[in-house]
Amino acid sequence: MAKRLGALSWRRRLPVVGLVVVAAGLAYLLFARDSTVEPRLVSSRPVAVIGSGSEAVAVADDGAVLAWLPAPEEGSVPKLPLAEAPKKGRLGGPVLEQVQVLAATPAPLRPYVAASRYGESGVDVELSTGIELRFGDAGQAARKWRAAAAVLADPALTALDYVDVHAPSRPAVGGSGHALPPVS
Repeated sequence: MAKRLGALSWRRRLPVVGLVVVAAGLAYLLFARDSTVEPRLVSSRPVAVIGSGSEAVAVADDGAVLAWLPAPEEGSVPKLPLAEAPKKGRLGGPVLEQVQVLAATPAPLRPYVAASRYGESGVDVELSTGIELRFGDAGQAARKWRAAAAVLADPALTALDYVDVHAPSRPAVGGSGHALPPVS
């Protein structure tokens, strides 16, 4: 009989235990858990364009195609070597590396960037003066741009054809056929 009374008392306590568990869960959801929603603005700065004319679409610094944004004025950002934007709305592979390098361009040099391409040595950026900047991959793009800017600002150089910043701590230069961009 004692065994039977113990079983009954356990069965009587079960609904109370269940109610306490449910109440604790509701208290967590209502009071303890951060359930507020805060708006977050994501700004997408166009760094390149695909296509030309009325068919042109901007590309953001993360490779997202900004089809909803009016295309930048022709010549204001470099044109990527693609005939049309990818269907999935995001770039990948070598073209994404080009975008990552272009996104890291220092503001004073942006007006001089004419184009980019992916060649045998990786990402190459052509300046409007004809000078080629050879980046290799997009890794350390900001550091590579700083190295290129330091070379371009060197008063001892008056003309060159390329600046190789594969190793940003040891940039290499060559040629003498193109004038350097004006120092601003």
